[in-house]
Amino acid sequence: MTTAERKLAAPEVTVETKPYWDAATEGKLLVKKCNDCGKSHHYPRAACPFCYSLKTEWQTASGKGTVYSFSVLHGAPVPYALAYVTLAEGPTMMTNIVDCDFKALKVGTPVKVVFKPTVDGPALPMFTPA
Repeated sequence: MTTAERKLAAPEVTVETKPYWDAATEGKLLVKKCNDCGKSHHYPRAACPFCYSLKTEWQTASGKGTVYSFSVLHGAPVPYALAYVTLAEGPTMMTNIVDCDFKALKVGTPVKVVFKPTVDGPALPMFTPA
């Protein structure tokens, strides 16, 4: 299933998340990394969710990960796969798995990031089997 058959709504871009969405439009995936505890996190936000430090910075992620969990939604006008992907950098993010045979998806499948255009907004990071 391809996202070409599905119109993707643009995400809300805030001052805090603008660097993330700008990078996605350029084909780069960013995560936030805490300079105090050293942990990376997603969804990007100013405060570290582990130690609450405000000493966080953007880090370019490899774009590699594995499927932690997924569900194929067949009741939608166009079926799609909603998934949690654990990034090589540690965080787990909610996303879509695209451009593949949904019947072949399994927990643990290695994936890589791809960026899909939205309607009048920044690109969305999604994943496809690696």
